[in-house]
Amino acid sequence: MPLAAPAFLCFALALALSALPRVRAHGYVGAVGIDGTIYQGNVPNNPTGPSPIRLISTIDPVKGADNPNLSCGQNAQNAALVVPANPASAVTFAWSGGPGFNWPHNTGPLMTYMAECEGTTCDKYNATNAKWFKIDEVGKKSDGTTWVQQDIMNGANFTVNLPATLKAGQYLIRHEIIALHLATTIGGAEFYPSCTQVNVGGDQSGVPNATVSFPGAYSDTDPGIYDPDVFDAGAPYIFPGPPIASLITSNRDSTPISQTISPIASAASPSNSASPPNSAAMPSGSSSITSADVVCRITAQGDQHQQQALFRVPRHLARAVRRLVRRAGFPA
Repeated sequence: MPLAAPAFLCFALALALSALPRVRAHGYVGAVGIDGTIYQGNVPNNPTGPSPIRLISTIDPVKGADNPNLSCGQNAQNAALVVPANPASAVTFAWSGGPGFNWPHNTGPLMTYMAECEGTTCDKYNATNAKWFKIDEVGKKSDGTTWVQQDIMNGANFTVNLPATLKAGQYLIRHEIIALHLATTIGGAEFYPSCTQVNVGGDQSGVPNATVSFPGAYSDTDPGIYDPDVFDAGAPYIFPGPPIASLITSNRDSTPISQTISPIASAASPSNSASPPNSAAMPSGSSSITSADVVCRITAQGDQHQQQALFRVPRHLARAVRRLVRRAGFPA
């Protein structure tokens, strides 16, 4: 049975790409939920509306532990919104591998940091000056082999609770995936940081006992960033960066941190749906793909992991491929 024209074009493109180095799939945070209110993000380099998620320029990862983009992502721009939160708020992150596609990786940790926007509001704050403290980290599951990141690849969201005694103020929440599928060589780790701007209310007074800077908190040779044993079943994993911070209050108490994994479909509808969308679905981004283009999805299957990539084939390239396959005697 002959392939449909778009499918055949994708097949032809895959043959052409097979001669090139392996295609790598990437992604970004497409939406954030805070206590059930969902705030949609923007497709990288394609702003369509106000959001509390800082816009990045590309889905490509940040490479190198000394990269200045390690704070909030590739060429991150200040977001227009600073949205309400509270101590102990549940903050849910929806990762996307591109419009309509899941996050593509399954190996490596998820970590979450915060930094107070000192001296100004978060929509005007320069993240290169931020003093970050870690509030959460999660790596492998109890079996010692499967990563929580696999759940994200399967379509789950990730939820972390803000510290219960966090001092009121405006903060950046830096949520990060480190993809380790190439981390068997130094410099192979892929960093995917994302920053969300929040205004934490309440009357608590907890402040972190220690802070770090990005770049500065990581080294390319740190265990957990360079990991020759990353694909060894049962191998222990050492988280990079600082330990989870204790929030110190006047009586020297520390704040417990917790996190959960939940399916996308279980995200609650917003309690006040006037501004944010009423769904945790990934940004559609459909305006970036025209009806004249061909969209190809390519999956690379290896012994250790699976990667998926979404490609938009521009109209002129699609026409060129059509001409080539017709000359070869195939239907297109």
